[in-house]
Amino acid sequence: MALVHLNLNSKYLSGNTDVNIILPDLPRGEEPKAFYGAEKKYPVLWLLHGTFGDYTDWLRKTNIELYAEEKNLIVVMPSAQNTDYANWPRFGTGYNMFDFLTDELMPLLYGWFPASDAREDNFIAGLSMSGRGAIMYAYAYPEKFAAVYSMSCVPQDIRPAAEDAYSNTPAPNPWVALDRERAKARLDNAGGLEGYLASPQNTWDKTAEVAKRAGNPRMYFSCGTADFVMYEHFKKFRAYAQEVGLDAEFTEVEGYDHEWRFWEKEIQNAIETFLPGAEKAGNAF
Repeated sequence: MALVHLNLNSKYLSGNTDVNIILPDLPRGEEPKAFYGAEKKYPVLWLLHGTFGDYTDWLRKTNIELYAEEKNLIVVMPSAQNTDYANWPRFGTGYNMFDFLTDELMPLLYGWFPASDAREDNFIAGLSMSGRGAIMYAYAYPEKFAAVYSMSCVPQDIRPAAEDAYSNTPAPNPWVALDRERAKARLDNAGGLEGYLASPQNTWDKTAEVAKRAGNPRMYFSCGTADFVMYEHFKKFRAYAQEVGLDAEFTEVEGYDHEWRFWEKEIQNAIETFLPGAEKAGNAF
């Protein structure tokens, strides 16, 4: 595969940002002039990173390049800081990640690279925080994505977290402390609870609306049964989704925690789910 490291000055992020892009490689035995001049358009996986990560995560911690090569798949991996893939207009001079992907990175990819902009050829996936982002995009832009695959993350009702966000009681462990700080930041960024509930981030409430909507992307949620961060949320959301009639597939995998061994396994399942009959690349031995 060809790997492009793109560093660009972004309007929506108010500065430079990094993106890795995996592109189909020249097949052995094929003439470069014919291959690069064919104007063929390839399917695209928008692959998002989780908390504390960046545009290098999937390349460093999985075999995503191999899996993309097997399907002649373009993979786009942007950096998003710890934004939850939301807009943060009050951060510095503005850091609007939610808008960046759809209004800046997508036009760039479709205009500069051999990427198909057809809905049926575009897929979005993520883990943990980026699973949250993938769901937000799929809910907000059903016309852009054929399917979404969220690993170790599901929509969550922020109301219980909002009650705890400003608590003065000492947190029992670092994860609870992080959840409190994050909930507080989300609420402050949105201008309070009502602002958050009206925003694209409130995927819990939007699930009931999306369930009634025609033309949704195919939706897949997966979680390890040993995931201390997300498994209880996973079970709660699965029951809620079934209650409101959301057409989605839920998969729980025994023994896996909130970990890269699980996400390495699941990204293979995601790609095979998205492109089950896709052609194999011509460079395998």
